[in-house]
Amino acid sequence: MIRLDEKVAVVTGAGRGIGLAAARALAKAGAAVVVNDVQSDAAEAAVEAIRAEGGRAAPAVVAIGTGEAADFCIETALTAFGRFDVMCANAGILRDRVLWNTSDEDFDAVIHTHLRGTFTCARSSIRHFRANEKQGRIILMTSIAGQRGNFGQTAYSAAKAGIAAFTRTWAMECAKAGVTVNAIAPNALTSMVATIPMFTEVVAAVERGEPVPYAIRHDMGMGMPEDVAPLFVYLASDRSASVTGQCIGIGGDRLSLWAHPTEIEEAFREGGWTPEAIADAWGTTIAETPQSVGFTF
Repeated sequence: MIRLDEKVAVVTGAGRGIGLAAARALAKAGAAVVVNDVQSDAAEAAVEAIRAEGGRAAPAVVAIGTGEAADFCIETALTAFGRFDVMCANAGILRDRVLWNTSDEDFDAVIHTHLRGTFTCARSSIRHFRANEKQGRIILMTSIAGQRGNFGQTAYSAAKAGIAAFTRTWAMECAKAGVTVNAIAPNALTSMVATIPMFTEVVAAVERGEPVPYAIRHDMGMGMPEDVAPLFVYLASDRSASVTGQCIGIGGDRLSLWAHPTEIEEAFREGGWTPEAIADAWGTTIAETPQSVGFTF
């Protein structure tokens, strides 16, 4: 069994959903967990649930986004448990709108929590690991929308694509310190997913105790938050020491590895390109492999 005894993890946005499932799984594997949430009642309830299961947990009530919030979470780990080993930057919000209906306020709120919050949590973590000459784990949260785009998710897809880029850049920058950086692309029936009309009734049925339909669990690779949690445990463990810079999908019965962007076609023209030459090349060479966008359930 993979054990995380003596390790201490911070999980942001852990009061519910995937964050809560991850915090409980990490605690069951032996880690002490700092449960962050912006709502004190959610954080306290999560801590009580973990302790009732025999785990160790402490709350850190703060809105993720600023450097001070990230530092507070790590300081809570050090105060409560004497060390810090794993950062799980999970906190996020949705403000789904098509482009023309996305307000500045909606865009800024999503970017602040997802993108800036991930940046500040990772920055505080690597500063701690470097200062203490300590190997550690940084686990980020990207999304299928960040890999392929999704209608109506201007801010969210931008933030999650940025987090995928963070993963690749930070994996290189943190390697010398012995710190791995990976991103999870989860696919789970959460309260956030329930806001998507096609999943509203499915989430409601599951909440009534009905099983996730096979077609959703297997074919769509979408299950419960608890189906995502084992990947947090693996990436926090010594077994994943050689895994870094990866975007890993998980949901329901499916585990996947997302390909990094790469050039798939190329053409050359001595002396450079004119608009007409680009048009000719596009019609004969480059456009032979057009790339799709979005995803279909």
